[in-house]
Amino acid sequence: HGHSVRLMSPEYVQPYVKAQKTDDRDAEAIAEAATRPTMRLVTPKSEAQLDLQILHRARARLVAERTRLTNQLRAVLLERGIILPQRRGPLIRRLDDLMGGDLPISARMLRLLRDLRDEWAELDRRIGAYDDELMAMTREDDLAQRLVTVPGIGAINATALVAAVGDASAFAKGRDLAAWLGLTPRQHSTGGKTKMLGISKRGNRYLRTQLIHGARAAMRHFVEKQTAMGVWLRNLLARAHPNVVVVALAAKLARVAWAILRRGDVYQSQEASI
Repeated sequence: HGHSVRLMSPEYVQPYVKAQKTDDRDAEAIAEAATRPTMRLVTPKSEAQLDLQILHRARARLVAERTRLTNQLRAVLLERGIILPQRRGPLIRRLDDLMGGDLPISARMLRLLRDLRDEWAELDRRIGAYDDELMAMTREDDLAQRLVTVPGIGAINATALVAAVGDASAFAKGRDLAAWLGLTPRQHSTGGKTKMLGISKRGNRYLRTQLIHGARAAMRHFVEKQTAMGVWLRNLLARAHPNVVVVALAAKLARVAWAILRRGDVYQSQEASI
């Protein structure tokens, strides 16, 4: 009947490697790790998940290129005493206005700026095309459709979650998913004393970043609502820095996403008890 294939993360195998690295010792470590009853195995991705994953990686690469180009444009003009807005839309409108007027720069530099502006527009167009593709894939995927019912989880976050964790069956509870994404505090305990540090930042950095962005965008929506989530956030904001609260909300969104993926539900806000 063949063999049962198991996939393991290299970071879980490494502790079983003894002394220096050799092929024999690596094989021994893999065999030892595979016999551990608590070993967490990697779930193979479906073809649809792989398609989503490569789309997100391609989009992330273009976004990084656009960010670098934006910073270069801002630096070039700052040397001439011209400050561009931080937000992307106002920045480009301001740049177009400047290039249409009398900039205190040479003709050669003006041509360079126009070339950079055209390159920026092309990157923006390509990113928009990927966004449209991800929106279309969201409409076709049942899991993604349920995820977008959660405030703070749009098409990008929903498809990224589906690509990374599928139906979340690899996680026993929502906190496990939040911990896997590096959104839970690191623990450093000794001598019976428990000390909690900042978030671990382990796991899927891209997905963690996207969830934090989504949480930041949805924070006001939650805070203004008379729901259990709104009460929790308002109490947290009263004693913690807003950035800390955003990360806590991202961890909460990860738990909500786990419940939706595992149970097949849609998001329903709970009214706060009085």
